[in-house]
Amino acid sequence: MSALSERPASPVVGRAQPHESAALHVTGHALYTDDLTPRTKDVLHAWPVQSPHAHALVTALRTDAALAVPGVVRVLTAEDVPGINDAGVKDDEPLFPREVCFVGHAVCWVLGETQEAARRGAAAVEVGYEPLPSVVTLAEAVAAESFQGAQPTVERGDVEAGLARAAYTFHGELEMAGQEHFYLETNASLATVEDDGRIFLQCSTQHPSETQEIVAHVLGVMSSDVTVQCLRMGGGFGGKEMQPHGYAAVAALGAVLTGRPVRLRLNRTQDLTMTGKRHGFHARWRAGFDGEGRLEALEATLTSDGGWSLDLSEPVLARALCHVENAYWIPDVRVTGRVARTNKTSQTAFRGFGGPQGMLVIEDILGRCAPLLGIEPHELRRRNFYQDGQLTPYGQVITQAGHLERAWDQVTREAELERRRAAVAEFNATHEHLRRGLAVTPVKFGISFNLTAFNQAGALVHVYKDGSVLVNHGGTEMGQGLHTKMLQVAATSLGVPLERVRLAPTRTDKVPNTSATAASSGADLNGAAVKDACEQIQGRLAQVAAQRLGVPVPDVRFADGVVSGLGTTATVPWEDVVHSAYFARVQLFAAGYYRTEGVHWDSSVMRGSPFKYFAHGVAATEVEVDGFTGAYRTLRVDIVHDVGDSLSPLVDVGQIEGGFVQGAGWLTLEDLRWDESEGDQRGRLLTQSASTYKLPSFSEMPPVLTVRLLERAHEEGAVYGSKAVGEPPLMLAFSVREALRQACAAFGPEGTSVDLPSPATPEAVFWALQEAREGDVAGRGGAPVDGDVEPGAGPRPPGPDPGAPERRPESETALHELSEA
Repeated sequence: MSALSERPASPVVGRAQPHESAALHVTGHALYTDDLTPRTKDVLHAWPVQSPHAHALVTALRTDAALAVPGVVRVLTAEDVPGINDAGVKDDEPLFPREVCFVGHAVCWVLGETQEAARRGAAAVEVGYEPLPSVVTLAEAVAAESFQGAQPTVERGDVEAGLARAAYTFHGELEMAGQEHFYLETNASLATVEDDGRIFLQCSTQHPSETQEIVAHVLGVMSSDVTVQCLRMGGGFGGKEMQPHGYAAVAALGAVLTGRPVRLRLNRTQDLTMTGKRHGFHARWRAGFDGEGRLEALEATLTSDGGWSLDLSEPVLARALCHVENAYWIPDVRVTGRVARTNKTSQTAFRGFGGPQGMLVIEDILGRCAPLLGIEPHELRRRNFYQDGQLTPYGQVITQAGHLERAWDQVTREAELERRRAAVAEFNATHEHLRRGLAVTPVKFGISFNLTAFNQAGALVHVYKDGSVLVNHGGTEMGQGLHTKMLQVAATSLGVPLERVRLAPTRTDKVPNTSATAASSGADLNGAAVKDACEQIQGRLAQVAAQRLGVPVPDVRFADGVVSGLGTTATVPWEDVVHSAYFARVQLFAAGYYRTEGVHWDSSVMRGSPFKYFAHGVAATEVEVDGFTGAYRTLRVDIVHDVGDSLSPLVDVGQIEGGFVQGAGWLTLEDLRWDESEGDQRGRLLTQSASTYKLPSFSEMPPVLTVRLLERAHEEGAVYGSKAVGEPPLMLAFSVREALRQACAAFGPEGTSVDLPSPATPEAVFWALQEAREGDVAGRGGAPVDGDVEPGAGPRPPGPDPGAPERRPESETALHELSEA
């Protein structure tokens, strides 16, 4: 066992600890970025002047009327930028644009003594526009060949030969919607200028170092002139990885130009209309199966809606391509991706980072094809699982197939799936207008950043003379419990009680060059860095303790705030050893560092081993659908998830529950809508409030939700044997969508294949079940599954009714055709 993954005898990690700020959250005492505004003197407030057009040239910008509004101090425009007028990392996001590219695009910003004064000033700014043609939908983008960035391909074998070899081939299309982050705290920044000219930014950001870098190049200064601090975030989900940079730069620019602190906080409507969302995707695919229902080949083209600029669209697409196969072995694969440029907000990172969109493709294929193959969906999935030693399409070896199989078997056993399937069948046979579905789906999700350089982290740990400990690390806290885990890691590494350790806010002048808190890697990277720093300090203290105890240094042990030695009953309190070390002039602070080993990736050919390991999970969901309305209820969910040896079980279970619900929201409820008309409102986000954008709530929670952590899942080479937990659980929600599909199919004859749109809203479910009733296997709202059975292809795969005649779908026409570009 590696030193990184080995746990001492009585670790603090592994204990079910409440979130370190739980009491502050529920009592309202937790401070967020905007809470600092009343504590700051002479603050100015920023308000945007937003474009009403999806695409237009700015022909005139007159600010005199705004400056005449009482309380308006300044209007920030492109002419005020001393450095580079760009807020992105691809040089394609002008901070003050000459060409607006989506409805809500900020042309300039008004600074006022109050927020109301700034708002009135923004309304008084006169902007001239020359409207230009706009692209709003993915179909329009494909037709216009409106693409941006690279168009990578993941390929293995000969997909055409594989499809020709297959006994059964099918093709179809799938569109999946985006998703709004809807974090409770909107984007916020508070900028001040110190007495020596340095800029200090309080910011709600998942990537303080990148915020620092963007602000520095907008201001034309060095990164060391800018300090970014993140106290905590009221949610992020990826939406604060890239999006905060421009807002922070506006606040910093205003502070530099006026000499006064500047607060920029988006209200909810602004945040919804100005910030990026999960990428919507379109997929066109062909799949082949052998006579036993095993996948032979998959060919697919994935097109993501990137919005007006690249942002993180390329790595999101890359991860989607690397997760198309999910947990299934496919001998011959070719999957090509491309990013569409549309006149919408620049779509960005969202929990799962393209993984959910890629994995949904294969889960949709299996769900749609299982009835046509005459195989139960759970059996079709199970027989296609990876085995150890097989390679992913991009070349990474599978080493933990047994984890997924054990999780699958545990869910099957503990959730009594066989008994309940029979009960569902009986229910469906005896209820004319209600149907139930019970589905089980797997998750295999790679952990690490696509960009290898991001797989590193630092930490700074101080031990004070009284024995108390202060930990600084590069990760940010957005409610996910990262700080809680880091406290437990530090306490375990030093051998002290948890109450001895405290966390400092994340700051770029304490730990530099940090990676984003994203890719589910926060605990892996920062935990290993914290452990490294603590072990350096402990190693120095061991020498001091060895002298006091009269034992060799290797025999010194630290546990529960007591230092002891092997072969002696003598002990020394932790604080006494620290006190002695100080007077012996022993360094009591250390900088820790960690870089993920064993990952390598060549993005030019999409080959390598980009992931440190895979996290696994299995979920079984039972739903009930009303045949009159399409309304549905989630009755029960059973989850077994692989988090390795958990660092903090209570936090991990909470992450699994939250990720599952957020995934279910994306797949069933959350329906982003833009105005696609040719009128003046074209390109406007129609779902720009909580009243028009449906979020999952307690009413959507199942009465029974059971979450268990997979046992005997130690992860060698990760901090204390743990695994990441942030993103993988979101994809457990595929089981909800597949259960809805099966319930809809139960309204039709046996063997009905249901095409279910995404999101599967009650309206979509109603039309799906209605067409199942009518025996139309194509389904409304998407492309049909078209099947071709080769002559002499052999016997029908075994299924629930082997004697049934072969099913040969007649339709060869996709309902929503997207031309290939």
